[in-house]
Amino acid sequence: MKKSIGILGLVTLVWACNGPVVKEAEPVDNDTTASLEHPAWSKHSSIYEVNIRQYTPEGTFNAFKEHLPHLKELGVEILWIMPVQPIGEKNRKGKLGSYYSIKDYTAVNPEFGTMEDFKGLVNEAHDMGFKVILDWVGNHSAWDHPWMEQHPDWYTRNDSGKVIPPVEDWFDVADLNYEAPGMQEEMMNALKFWVKEADVDGYRCDVAMMVPMDFWNRARKSLDSIKPVFMLAEAEGPEFHEQAFDMTYGWEFHHIMNQIAKGEEPVSALDTYLIKMDTLYPESAYRMYFTTNHDENSWNGTIGERMGANHKNFFVLATTFPYGMPLIYSGQEAGLNKRLSFFDKDTINWEQDTVLFDFYQQMIRLKSDHEALANGADQGDFERIATDDASKMYAYVRSKGNDKMLVILNFSDQPGELTYQGLSSIDLLAGRAEKGSQEGAVKVAANDFTIIGL
Repeated sequence: MKKSIGILGLVTLVWACNGPVVKEAEPVDNDTTASLEHPAWSKHSSIYEVNIRQYTPEGTFNAFKEHLPHLKELGVEILWIMPVQPIGEKNRKGKLGSYYSIKDYTAVNPEFGTMEDFKGLVNEAHDMGFKVILDWVGNHSAWDHPWMEQHPDWYTRNDSGKVIPPVEDWFDVADLNYEAPGMQEEMMNALKFWVKEADVDGYRCDVAMMVPMDFWNRARKSLDSIKPVFMLAEAEGPEFHEQAFDMTYGWEFHHIMNQIAKGEEPVSALDTYLIKMDTLYPESAYRMYFTTNHDENSWNGTIGERMGANHKNFFVLATTFPYGMPLIYSGQEAGLNKRLSFFDKDTINWEQDTVLFDFYQQMIRLKSDHEALANGADQGDFERIATDDASKMYAYVRSKGNDKMLVILNFSDQPGELTYQGLSSIDLLAGRAEKGSQEGAVKVAANDFTIIGL
């Protein structure tokens, strides 16, 4: 179903500050195709990133398992579990080390528990209706991985013959050489191990753009022969959707949100992004939209630091904007307000904000219950609504069949009022709204949103 950025002429917006009117953008047909089929269960899914180390004081699989009812109530379906394998000791960062420095691809980090503990977690998650994908670090390993001694040719070397990290600052890991005979097959076997032995439902593939695409294409076919899997690439590019991956990172979307929050871009920058999506990406593509994740939180700042008073508005965007599947990171639903340590123990404070849970639950349920917000090719149409302040206001209609909703996002620190022709009553789906000064008018508070059923 083709998305559009047509401007509806039926809407008038009145704001305290006037700005440029959004210009109409012509929709562009997308000829990009993808040959893979998404798992049927992913049509309305949302995703949750699990940081086992920081989730509980114990930091174990068994302790986290006790929180599955909490996540079931939240409404998420896909659990992305950060790497669970043993962490290298050579060149280790911090006391506990980086989850992404893998010492053994087919074992479990004793910090988190045993292999049986992990299998028990996956089994219980499945029994509760979750899907579990495992973080996979295929581009590099720890320096003390057995391959370093057994297959030294499996590592990338500089002109002097010295093994090197993939990036200078990543000194705790060594870059793998995918051109070395036998290396790819061993990595493939490790991927298949967790699907066969632990029944995981797929992978989130770390720095997927640093691994040859041919490997990912072969891996997807091999894994699907065991069971249909769901694959998420930490990469941004339409080519990842052709054969290997169901979903890619919406980095550009995330950066636009950060820039809007800082006043560096008008909200109309979202229009340009959507034109790019419609032009370059397969219609069936899933993009992961996020306001935070483990990298953003630890290295770039908390949601509050980056997005301030508009953090809810940006998550509404992540939930209701075309192509997107929203991500919630561990502790986000409890108002996580600190940068979690990446290499040491730093337990999440679950009492920080007990009210915010209701907001995230409401948005995830909206995503799950409405056909207009389905993922990929099943999603509804998008119609952009012109606003008087293109730098502070964004409004649009999502629709599919009889399912239709009006989304209004006010990024301004001043309240606003919208008049929508034919809107005789307010069927509030999410957010807050009051009747405005005239028939069909809706008041939207400063730094707030409303979603109205039409």
